[in-house]
Amino acid sequence: MDTNELQLVNINEVMLKANTLLEALPYIQRFRGSTIVVKYGGSAMLDEKLKYNVIKDVAMLKLIGMKPIIVHGGGKEINKWVRLSGKEPKFVNGLRVTDKDTMEIAEMVLYKVNKGLVAMMEKLGLPAVGLCGKDSSMLKVEKKLANGKDIGYVGKIKSVNTKLLDSLMDADFIPVIAPIGLDDDCETYNINADDAACGIATCINAEKLVFLTDIEGVFVDPTDKTTLISEMNLEQAKDFIAKGVVGGGMLPKLSNCIEAIENGVSRVHILDGRMDHCLLLEFFTQKGIGTAILKDPLF
Repeated sequence: MDTNELQLVNINEVMLKANTLLEALPYIQRFRGSTIVVKYGGSAMLDEKLKYNVIKDVAMLKLIGMKPIIVHGGGKEINKWVRLSGKEPKFVNGLRVTDKDTMEIAEMVLYKVNKGLVAMMEKLGLPAVGLCGKDSSMLKVEKKLANGKDIGYVGKIKSVNTKLLDSLMDADFIPVIAPIGLDDDCETYNINADDAACGIATCINAEKLVFLTDIEGVFVDPTDKTTLISEMNLEQAKDFIAKGVVGGGMLPKLSNCIEAIENGVSRVHILDGRMDHCLLLEFFTQKGIGTAILKDPLF
């Protein structure tokens, strides 16, 4: 008999897989039935392989009984199309300056991104519905200023109407939401995707809020990659901001984490979306791969 034609069993590999499944068991039991809001953005949205792996992770969350909601950005793609229109993207304190023309480009791009994610989910057999905050007046906004400066059609969330989301999730759909809202005069506004995810997670009483980013998480020393913090509580997160340990793009993210925890979200995660299967590794392993900000210890 030719042994090259036989499939040989590696017991060590099989046992490792079994142990991995057993490690995940208490987390699956703990979070089954929980609502999970995933803010999807950064470079992972530009790489088809990474994008597909994120959607497969969402499929796994759904199949084991969680209720995922996706809130996506599209900043890099918007920048591309703004430049193609002959304009140069402008930002003030990390917020996009959004005139009428830029708002039209942003809405067009976010619609394209939204329906692309829905199609990818449907390919995996996931029932998904693409939305934006204008649908059913889900996201009502007021003008957001950058240090007192008017930056155009950039919205700050005033309220979240969860009726449509509740109905969709009750019918077993996964909502995929583009961060666009309406003001009281029904004018269209662009919303920072982190802000939109935070507002939705708070109002939907989500168990978890996840930010997929281009960084690994929060570090004790941002110049030393060995100082990644696996877990921190609310007071520690506030202390990091007060002492100026975090800055740049991490500062508003950590501020959003704190706001979400203070408004009822139990756990907020900051993950590197460039890592394959980052959601599964963070949710179902003891140490995870990013930084979790906790309201209370899990076990």
